[in-house]
Amino acid sequence: MTAQFPTATQSILVLGAGELGLPVLRNLARLSGQKPGSRISVLLRQSTLDSQEPGKKREIDELRALGVELVAADLVRDSIEQLAAVFAQFDTVVGCAGMVAGRETPMKLARAALASGVKRYFPWQFGVDYDVIGRGSPQDLFDAQLEVRELLRAQRQTEWVIISTGMFTSFLFEPVFGVVDLVTDTVNGLGSLDTCVTLTTPEDIGRLTAEIVFFEPRFCNEIVYLAGDTLAYGEVAGLLEGVLKRPFKTNVWPVPYLVDAMEQESDENAKHIKKYRAVFAQARGVAWPMENTFNARHGFAVTSAEQWALEHLGEAGRAE
Repeated sequence: MTAQFPTATQSILVLGAGELGLPVLRNLARLSGQKPGSRISVLLRQSTLDSQEPGKKREIDELRALGVELVAADLVRDSIEQLAAVFAQFDTVVGCAGMVAGRETPMKLARAALASGVKRYFPWQFGVDYDVIGRGSPQDLFDAQLEVRELLRAQRQTEWVIISTGMFTSFLFEPVFGVVDLVTDTVNGLGSLDTCVTLTTPEDIGRLTAEIVFFEPRFCNEIVYLAGDTLAYGEVAGLLEGVLKRPFKTNVWPVPYLVDAMEQESDENAKHIKKYRAVFAQARGVAWPMENTFNARHGFAVTSAEQWALEHLGEAGRAE
């Protein structure tokens, strides 16, 4: 496709500066120094910009030091028209705010991006491959992500790029997710011990997303896959034994068991987690080979699950 604008000189707006937004901003700011004329901005709520909370102040100070321009708007309260007026000032919009207001947010932001006439849009799709998972999965939020893809594919004015990253690496090891139980030294395989999952750290996603934004020839109307690691649940037990120097048992949570547990759950927060477990157990669209990824094809080093575990569990997770 003929370039509508030179990728090297972009004005880029990032939506949000949270767990993923900050790494994206840091790396865009770093690379923009090599791209004369590029400008990096972040959209935050006015209350965040005015916050006296020490952590928020540190983040704002860091962004200013990086040369990132601060834009005040509210993704939840502002209308599609108000957001479109903000987006229209930029060449590229990168969504890093997650589902800040639930199921409707991704579509609201996509409609605002299209209404703004922005040249290129990276929606919040940092996760699994929703096309492969399909409609009607246990995690109903995924249908909303498919609707965004359909909207973007049905138009030709705004280019789009979707970045599929799998699960955040840290989430696999979160006690609330239940796969890794460091209290009983058990790994609970979702679906089977041979079921695979793709993992990528937010830091790697941030670095690679910035590379993709500036990459030449530029990505246009396509899905780009990343992976820090792809491994089976059975391999996680061996990984933990190597890192923590103690034996781990394995257990399997079959798909019917997980779906039933999800349906029986009355607490909404707990049900949300159980929906994710059921989706990942079905082994569709949640893992892809490392060799098919942007980082592997272009030689970018990434953090493996073992490296992450060594860094974060090596001491804290050891038996007393």
